[in-house]
Amino acid sequence: MPVNFNRTHRFSSEMGKANGAVQKEEERNTLMRKKDAPLFAWPWENLGNFKYLLCGPLIAKFIYSLVWKESWEDIWCLHILVLTGLRGLVHQLWSSYSNMLFLNRAKRVSQPGIDFEQIDKEWHWDNFLILQAILASFAYLSFPSLANLPTWEFKGVVYCLALHIGFSEPLYYLMHRLLHSSDLYPLYHWLHHDSKVPHPFTAGSAAFLEHLLLCVIVGIPTLGTAFLGHGSIIVIYTYILAFDFLRCLGYSNVEIMPNHLFKSIPVLKYLIYSPTYYGLHHMDKRTNFCLFMPLYDMLGKTINTGSWDLQAEISSRTNEKAPDFVFLAHVVDVMSAMHSPFVFRSFSSVPFSTKLFLIPLWPYTFLVMLAMWLKSKTFLFSFYILRGRVHQTWVVPRFGFQYFLPFAAEGINKRIEEAILMADRLGVKVISLAALNKNEGLNGGGTLFVNKHPDLKVRVVHGNTLTAAVILNDIPRDVDEVFLTGATSKLGRAIALYLARRRVRVLMLTQSTERFIKIQSEAPVDCQKFLVQVTKYQAAKHCKTWIIGKWATPREQSWAPSGTHFHQFVVPPVIEFRRDCTYGKLAAMKLPKDVEGLGSCEYTMGRGVVHACHAGGVVHALEGWTHHEVGAINVDQIDIVWEAALKHGLKPL
Repeated sequence: MPVNFNRTHRFSSEMGKANGAVQKEEERNTLMRKKDAPLFAWPWENLGNFKYLLCGPLIAKFIYSLVWKESWEDIWCLHILVLTGLRGLVHQLWSSYSNMLFLNRAKRVSQPGIDFEQIDKEWHWDNFLILQAILASFAYLSFPSLANLPTWEFKGVVYCLALHIGFSEPLYYLMHRLLHSSDLYPLYHWLHHDSKVPHPFTAGSAAFLEHLLLCVIVGIPTLGTAFLGHGSIIVIYTYILAFDFLRCLGYSNVEIMPNHLFKSIPVLKYLIYSPTYYGLHHMDKRTNFCLFMPLYDMLGKTINTGSWDLQAEISSRTNEKAPDFVFLAHVVDVMSAMHSPFVFRSFSSVPFSTKLFLIPLWPYTFLVMLAMWLKSKTFLFSFYILRGRVHQTWVVPRFGFQYFLPFAAEGINKRIEEAILMADRLGVKVISLAALNKNEGLNGGGTLFVNKHPDLKVRVVHGNTLTAAVILNDIPRDVDEVFLTGATSKLGRAIALYLARRRVRVLMLTQSTERFIKIQSEAPVDCQKFLVQVTKYQAAKHCKTWIIGKWATPREQSWAPSGTHFHQFVVPPVIEFRRDCTYGKLAAMKLPKDVEGLGSCEYTMGRGVVHACHAGGVVHALEGWTHHEVGAINVDQIDIVWEAALKHGLKPL
């Protein structure tokens, strides 16, 4: 419920205010001493993704032993590589879950979203995996007996657990408190807390020195058990993977621990932490320092007394604060479906393009598409905050090609209608429809839903007015002739009528004389002569300004003269076939600078850039307009919407 959100928000705000002066002082120190401390930077910081080659010697040594020496004596190399891969998978799976807002949005501990700045800071979160793989290799080379550990040793579990509780936990607690001291925090630990919203990858975002110390924490139970004569391969795998699992759980920012469990077994409060418990450490840096066991915070008198009340509240929450604005999107194709924060967070933070690493995942994504087609509902994809208002993107679980299947139309409209009605129940102010969700042949640009539900409080917006404005303002003022395809569509009609009023000659490609005459009759009498019907692409062979509203093949593009610029409003965009021509992107605008928590790119758009129909809905919400924007575009509103967008800080590309 919104009340729960507000209570949590107030709680967090009070914590932040209580430490405001300390944090400001820390920030000043940080600015002065950033990255200058010894062992702050990673040795391979400048290698980028080539850092993974550091694992090459392990691969080479194992292959050499197996192929040339025909021996399994270096099997430990394979174990290190496999364990490193499994650890990466644990973090990736937790990242995916953390970003599945459709599953966990109500139980998020920290409400803000993760922005591009934090994602970039955590880009190389897996540095510590490489570090620990290298140090593990040195350990095996230094102590050959480690390569001969048995597969399983029961006593090893007891020893490993005892070493963790008796040594690793208190040592980490002391180390963590020391890193928060006024001497070390500005030198090292500020980097970790520079990530404002906890995320599984935040666990790996820290200075090199911190991860060297963490290697000691991990090494005590694993190596200690082995040196005591009770080590085993399964114990090492289990401990390290459980260690990563619990770290990711705490950083997940999603409260998954049921409060009734802590009520039934009160002692558990001190034996295992929760995401809320750790989240409060990022809100109040003076408390909750433990690794996994709050027992040591209790003994050190650093436990946050509000931890369990807040945990109980969040774990029982079933709803979140309703958004003010919703952009109702759809999937374009199978490849772009993987451009999602819950698939690969870093990949979704850059404009979509087809990458080689996506190809092996294509069959699995195709199966997911079939499952979504059979049974799925519209789901929450992402969100950001603009001037205190929550803006969300919901996705209709349908792919682009499905919109062109006649038998699928009814089902798609049903999904769109359900989303609109849900937005209405939640109190959403404006819902904006993405490209194919407002297709004229599908639902008349949204008129179907408005006519069927005349009492809707939510405003349904197709955003095409701003889309038209973006395209029109991208055309140079000195252009006196354009070639327009998709000329009888909503956008084509509006663009043609607007340009005719500007005394620009518009070559309208259409086979329907009836539709052309109808559009021409809407123009002022003295402007009708500027609208000209053409039926072939050859008619534009001397025109250097093309506006593409219908997909054009390379053969059709070949009729454009050299130097032509292709403006376009067709989804997907046309293939950039001509080397001697230039191609515009889909109509889009950059969101205002004060947008918060935005961390994913919208399809092929750059960071902070959204499709014009999305931006049109944002403007509608910011202006507080009370009318629906569906059906035909009101040409008289194009300049009004454009000026409103600029007034609110949206910018053309």
